[in-house]
Amino acid sequence: MTIVEQGGGAPPQAADLIKETTTQTFVRDVIEESKRQPVLIDFWAEWCGPCRQLTPILEKAVRNAKGRVKLVKMNIDQHPAIPGQMGIQSIPAVIAFVNGQPADGFMGAIPESQVNAFIDKLTKGVPAAGEPNIAEILAEAEAVLGDGDAAGAAQVYAEVLGLDATNIPALAGLAKCYVTTGAIEQAKQTLAMVPESKRNDAGVKAVQAAIDLAEQAQSVGPVAELEQKVAANPLDHQARFDLATALNAQNKRAEATAQLLEIVKRDRKWNDDGARKQLVQLFEAWGGADEATVEGRKRLSTILFS
Repeated sequence: MTIVEQGGGAPPQAADLIKETTTQTFVRDVIEESKRQPVLIDFWAEWCGPCRQLTPILEKAVRNAKGRVKLVKMNIDQHPAIPGQMGIQSIPAVIAFVNGQPADGFMGAIPESQVNAFIDKLTKGVPAAGEPNIAEILAEAEAVLGDGDAAGAAQVYAEVLGLDATNIPALAGLAKCYVTTGAIEQAKQTLAMVPESKRNDAGVKAVQAAIDLAEQAQSVGPVAELEQKVAANPLDHQARFDLATALNAQNKRAEATAQLLEIVKRDRKWNDDGARKQLVQLFEAWGGADEATVEGRKRLSTILFS
């Protein structure tokens, strides 16, 4: 199916929630606009009684959605090319476009409750006009934290929690900020706000692992002292294990990984497979996409399956 290409004309202006379209403006009004938010195209005609029933219901539902969806109406008598190409054989017909493609639709004049349910399903997760986009704010916070600005990221996560106090990614992110700055008690208090049913969330588990590792680091000696112990006795696996914990606390991930891999290589069964288990906890705390995690998993697999 090839949609008629948009003709020339003025560039698109700021559109209202509800508008009429033509064969020439269909691409702009529906396909291009649906890349910003879902768009309903309502095919109708003057002689269609059910259309006169449905259109006011559609318009009311779209206005109530407050910018989450737009409604574009096309008179099929005046503009038959598009409905013909789309195989529209009876009206009223409503087709939802999302990201430039038809995504859903219905035929006939359905009740208001069904129209509202259709729009709710279509716009799930789409912010209303003027509402903050939580997903974008969370992404911004993650980027700020990734740049090393834990305090700045904490402020952004707090902004999200001001809008939604139960937002799990924001709670986990704020706790991660506290771990990064060494405020372990605040991190634990923040994570305690996560409901028990959400404790298996990947972000929550990662922060819990980071907290556990940070608390372990508080009970081991300084790096230099541990390095001396390992140099004096390379078979002192506990000293090497503690050294890895201390190195991780200094964010020396590759070095921490190397020490634990050395234990696995020398004595896989030491401390009930403790070195491998600690590596798994490190990988969980760092996140699956972290470069140190990816490289560490490769090296661990090489040792285990060689």
